[in-house]
Amino acid sequence: MRYVLFGLPLIALVALVAVFAMSMNRDPGLVRSVLIDKPAPIFAMAEVPELGVPGFDTAALKGEVTVVNVFASWCIPCRDEHPLLVALKEVSGVRLYGINQSDAPENARAFLAELGNPYDAVGMDRDRRVSIDWGVYGVPETFVVDANGVITFKHVGPLSPADVENTLLPAILAARS
Repeated sequence: MRYVLFGLPLIALVALVAVFAMSMNRDPGLVRSVLIDKPAPIFAMAEVPELGVPGFDTAALKGEVTVVNVFASWCIPCRDEHPLLVALKEVSGVRLYGINQSDAPENARAFLAELGNPYDAVGMDRDRRVSIDWGVYGVPETFVVDANGVITFKHVGPLSPADVENTLLPAILAARS
């Protein structure tokens, strides 16, 4: 009986060490989404008043490939990645929609007036309800939605030039085919 009592904690320790050892080669920046290869959540967002582009809903995501970017004016990484979104729109011509999270309309307008507005539509998500439905952990996050309205790709965090080149553009091309 003493050997059993001594052996159980040792077995538990060995099991924990094995789990941690197997996790060491994982990419800590990789956050899997349960929404990949699933239809976009059902939602509707009003436009940002006086921005000049419409809001959007689930139905608007169908018909062509769409990149959906979750951003906020108070988000410093969003400011850093924004020039890449402007360039992505110019280079790829992809339809680009924005989910403006937890922002006052005047702040969203000022942010896009200062940095440029690459978005074809921007929806207001003041209460973060739509972001929660999309599984957003924090801003910025970027999704690729295929022409059938199915989410095919998710990038968590700010995009870098390497991210655009190595993952986002290939994801857009894959969604188009």
